[in-house]
Amino acid sequence: MSFHRQFLRDKNHTVVRLVPRHLRTMMSTARANGDTVDIAVVNAPDPVVLLAAAMSFDENIDELTIAAALHEKLYDKPLRLTQLPNGVEVPASAEYVFWGKITLENDDEGPYVDITGTVDDVRQEPVLEFDGLVHRDDPIFHALIPGEAEHKTLMGLPRSPTIKDAVSKVCECLDVHMTEGGCGWLAAVVKIRKKHHDDGIKAIEAALAGHKSMKMVTIVDEDIDIADPVRVEWAMVTRWQPDKDTIILSNQKGSSLDPSRNPDGTTSKVGFDATISFDADKSGFMSVQ
Repeated sequence: MSFHRQFLRDKNHTVVRLVPRHLRTMMSTARANGDTVDIAVVNAPDPVVLLAAAMSFDENIDELTIAAALHEKLYDKPLRLTQLPNGVEVPASAEYVFWGKITLENDDEGPYVDITGTVDDVRQEPVLEFDGLVHRDDPIFHALIPGEAEHKTLMGLPRSPTIKDAVSKVCECLDVHMTEGGCGWLAAVVKIRKKHHDDGIKAIEAALAGHKSMKMVTIVDEDIDIADPVRVEWAMVTRWQPDKDTIILSNQKGSSLDPSRNPDGTTSKVGFDATISFDADKSGFMSVQ
């Protein structure tokens, strides 16, 4: 399961944006053999399904199994599925479900506003052909408004635990916040409990590895409210020295959502260590406000 925007072409065709992840790999493999791919488009399922579909893994994990586990934990009952005429199984409680296939044809997709609030490129993307749909009585169509809070939450929220997991492997990570100014995707603030002099620098490197689309990360101490941009900036101006507490990485894999990326898709990335020096007298760094 995964999220994909779709450009409405006509009454039973859309053009779908497929980024290089599992579904794109499945489609490319099928097309190499001259085959189409049977799919279902699910609209407005249970929130646990939405959350699971927004996750991505390096391993070949079926996100539907994650949704089923979350559903069992939250509701203490199984996630019910139903099978469509093309054999694809989908959550039974969705408002709408369409079935069809990824064809062998490409067409223009867009233009669209993306999570950054800027207009994304028009690309040649695969065409979906729909054979039918089912829906609940008096269905409600769930539209995600590009660049608004729900879009940012569904994209950014599942990245917080992957960043936290990566940072926790090198130091004690307390919390992660995907920032609003970073569009919920390109920037984060990470709170750590510093136990070694280089924990801040190690946290920068781990955080950028934990979310490869991220462009900027700021590391702060446990006394900073990471959801408050004023307190984060305060930590920077009182605890960060630009010449020694900054990491800049060049020629990195960038996000296709970043309009400033290089023509080859690469970008530079930056990390700020806004933590108190490990051997400093911390009393002089504490806020009395």
